Amino acid sequence: MNTSGNTQWFFFRVSSAPAFTAVRFNLLNLCKPDSLYNEGMKVLVYSERHAQAKDIGWHRGGTKIAYYANGIRKDGVKGFRTLYTMTFTYEFEYEDDNVYFAYCYPYTYTELAEELNAILADPIKQQYVHKKTLTETLAGNKCEVLTITSK
Repeated sequence: MNTSGNTQWFFFRVSSAPAFTAVRFNLLNLCKPDSLYNEGMKVLVYSERHAQAKDIGWHRGGTKIAYYANGIRKDGVKGFRTLYTMTFTYEFEYEDDNVYFAYCYPYTYTELAEELNAILADPIKQQYVHKKTLTETLAGNKCEVLTITSK
């Protein structure tokens, strides 16, 4: 929505699906004409219960994965554009679980802050890096600028 570029990314959660239930997901209105899903790539999955039971975090999963033109066309500046669907089936393993699905591994604001702090704590790296707050996001997170330069 509200983009003329390639919309491909997704991240969503399903809560409290019954165990051993297979659900087919259809993600519509994607813009790329082809995808690595057609070459065997699987969806990224994170199950809170699976992580607790087997100490396995994000992993690739899902079956019956396909990516195809769906017959929907979008009117754009350069004429009509064909839209695509990515579909996959997932069988939920646990009761009362939160299962997350993503196109790529999530990278959190906390992870970014920790990496920046590690760089700035390194006595050698800190000689070349300066961090400054440019602004704040609508959520109140700092949007920082790193300047990397010689002494």
